[in-house]
Amino acid sequence: MAVKRSEYYTIEGSTAVPQRKACPRCGPGVFMAEHKDRVSCGKCGYTEFKQ
Repeated sequence: MAVKRSEYYTIEGSTAVPQRKACPRCGPGVFMAEHKDRVSCGKCGYTEFKQ
């Protein structure tokens, strides 16, 4: 299921604000997927577990 890239941002005034965390390895523009117990990057596999 494809998600439109525009759904990852909200507009506040004249600025687009990202709604998801960017991958620290891949950099800006590559967002991490939200899971129940973790966030992970689909491109490089980087994972952070939630507390």
